[in-house]
Amino acid sequence: QVQLVESGGGLVQAGDSLRLSCTASGGAFSSYCMGWFRQAPGEREFVAAISRSGGTKYYADSLKGRFTISRDNVKNTMYLQMNDLNPEETSVYYCAAKGTVGLSTRRNEYDYWGQGTQVTVSS
Repeated sequence: QVQLVESGGGLVQAGDSLRLSCTASGGAFSSYCMGWFRQAPGEREFVAAISRSGGTKYYADSLKGRFTISRDNVKNTMYLQMNDLNPEETSVYYCAAKGTVGLSTRRNEYDYWGQGTQVTVSS
């Protein structure tokens, strides 16, 4: 079983950048596809996903190239670089691990979740 801990959230202004980290322990990190989700009041929505090797990435259409997902399997850590943030992206950001092969945008296909990190974007 893998444990996930997010970090890097905080309060920023509109247009600023922020990098989130997700550190895994207790399992073989490189054997999991990983994803980022976010939740404001309402449904938890997909942000980005990355394959086990990091060679394949997929993003939500709304991000318009502003976010970059990456991972370092030596450090057991995944990242989300977020640029040009806007207030509507204020949310709790969660990382998740998927034990089966293939990227997914669906919450119920992920097996493990972190506790989340708050990102607040002021106008």
